[in-house]
Amino acid sequence: MVTDLALHETGFLQRRPHWNYQNVFSPFWRLYYDLEPGHRVIFPGKEVTLGPDRLVLIPDHQLFHSLGTEAKPKLWMHFSRELQLMSTQPIPIVLEPTATERSLLQDLVRVFRASKEPPNRYRIFHLSIALLHLVLSRPEIVWQSEAPANLLEAVRYVEKHYASPLYTKDLARFAHLSESVFRRKFQQFRNVAPAQFIAQVRVREAAHLLTTTTLDMSDIAERTGFPNPAYLSRVFKSVTGRTPARFRRESRGLQLDETRLTE
Repeated sequence: MVTDLALHETGFLQRRPHWNYQNVFSPFWRLYYDLEPGHRVIFPGKEVTLGPDRLVLIPDHQLFHSLGTEAKPKLWMHFSRELQLMSTQPIPIVLEPTATERSLLQDLVRVFRASKEPPNRYRIFHLSIALLHLVLSRPEIVWQSEAPANLLEAVRYVEKHYASPLYTKDLARFAHLSESVFRRKFQQFRNVAPAQFIAQVRVREAAHLLTTTTLDMSDIAERTGFPNPAYLSRVFKSVTGRTPARFRRESRGLQLDETRLTE
């Protein structure tokens, strides 16, 4: 039973054109389901074509490319969960939909296509949650055991206080562990070191401000815990492969009018 699930967005476009994005870096999990084949996601050494015969899951904080030049009908979800994958789990996760999952996918598409009025948000939300519960419970996905509460609290503290100075030694104290033990257990839990996780969260928040505001780099650096714009730019590029300026320019150039549900 999946009990740590948070749905952020479910969306559908009847014809999703020019799906070309380089160095996509998302703070959320993504689920893609295309009603026609053609669009692709590209990881180092691996390329997966989307289509009606497969669900494609991409965990949070993964860097990938998306490629598609022809318009395709596309359903997607963005969501979070606290439980982490085992490090041996292949990424992206490609699953053939079961009969029940196909039925839920078809119901979701029908709701979006039903009328020109805003879609039934309540029904879309519950269909989405039902689908994610089924998919994330599949035996093909190998999860870690539930993390200790003190590590979860440390993660939540970073998520809430990313704009403030954060140091591994302070998080270790917050988790009631020695710094060496905290580093080891956190690495096992999140598959990244504590300092890398802090950087990922700050870059995620900076990316959000870059795409949704006109704030200059100094303001964004201050709001996301970076000491100055130069350091923001260096860390941002190391994580996403792009400078903040390029990320903002490309993101704005690719923005489209989309039918979407945001929870």
